[in-house]
Parts: sequence; structure tokens; C-alpha cells
Amino acid sequence: MMKPAVVLLSGGLDSATVLALAREQGFACHCLSLDYGQRHGAELHAAARVAAALGAAAHRVLKLDLGQLGGSALTDSSIAVPTAGVQPGIPVTYVPARNTIMLALALAWAEVLGAGDIFVGVNAVDYSGYPDCRPEFIRAFEVLANLATKAAVEGRPLKVHAPLIDMSKAQIIVQGARLGVDYGLTVSCYQADAEGSACGVCDSCRLRSQGFAAASLPDVTRYQVNVI
Repeated sequence: MMKPAVVLLSGGLDSATVLALAREQGFACHCLSLDYGQRHGAELHAAARVAAALGAAAHRVLKLDLGQLGGSALTDSSIAVPTAGVQPGIPVTYVPARNTIMLALALAWAEVLGAGDIFVGVNAVDYSGYPDCRPEFIRAFEVLANLATKAAVEGRPLKVHAPLIDMSKAQIIVQGARLGVDYGLTVSCYQADAEGSACGVCDSCRLRSQGFAAASLPDVTRYQVNVI
């Protein structure tokens, strides 16, 4: 039987690639998406499409409204999403504690499933400077997971996999193409419209577009009609 694993699935390019990699390794993938009060729901629809296309064993969406706390352009409509290009430092699109919260929820589901593996699509190369995308964060969370859970205390340790952590966006896209990921199903844009079309100018759109160009593969992203 295939071993169960929990895969955090946002509906974007990176998490779709991670799901494909986990499937290639022989895991039965239980995908977890978070409706955390982000600007749009298009990425959650994308997550459902990706989970179905890549043969996930299950897909659940948990609602947790981080918009009640604010502090990010992705959860507070009064804070504009930057569109001038990727800048040094931590941008206003950083959502406080988001990856910590998501991994904690994935950890809870993993315990319920009896799964010893969690997959997350964080990346420390072509990314926007988020502190919770760094290798040291992933290592620290794995230590926490193995201190905080009944499973680990009883001798069933948990592993947090971040297979994209050292890859460029181009390398991620090449891996996904090898595994047959349809990136046309994914939504990465911070301010996509209701149909999931991308703005083309936010940090996430720029990194994604540059990745396709560097990989010498066609950019299958659907852009909004007003994007030049």
C-alpha cells in the first residue's frame, strides 16, 4: 500500500510541482488547502483542479480567516500589492506566521491519518524574501513536530519535505514538466481576477514569468486582458 502523506496545496505552481514529486515517490497524497482570507478564491479553485488532475487521495480546504488579523497585502485590502518589481527585503505580501500555521494544520491531519510525511512547496532561491521559506525554518518546524506530537513521542517520527527549497523557479518548472504537471491549471498571482487570470506585474507573476523564460518553456499563464 502507498504510504499516506499530507501535501500543502495552494493551487500555485510550486505546490503543484511538490504534489507531483510526492506522487512520484509513491505517496498517497492527502492535499490540504487553506482559505485564510486571501484576496481571491481563484487559487483555491486551482488547488481543486490540480488535486484532481494529479490523482490526490483526498483534498480538503480549511477556513481560517487571517484577514481578521491583517498585516499583509494578501489579507488586508487597504494595503496595495506591490507591482513595481521584486525589491530587497521582506515585502508587504508576507502574511505573518502563515507557513507556521499551515504546517501546524498539516501536522494535525498527518497525525490523524497516521502519516509520517508532510510536503510543502517553500523555496529559498527565486522567492520574495519570506522568512518562513528558509531551510532553517523547515528544519526548526520538523524539530517542533517531533517534540509536540503523540506519534513522535510513541516512536513514529515525522518528516517535513521541502523538495523545492534549493531550486530556482526554472528548475521547478522543468521538474514539473517532466512529471506532466499542467501549469495552465495553476494560479500564482497575488491579485488574480475571478476567473484566475493573472495581473502580470505582482512579484509572484514576475517570478513565474521569468521562470518559464529561463526554462525555455512556453508560459501557459492566463493573463488579464489589460496586461500589456
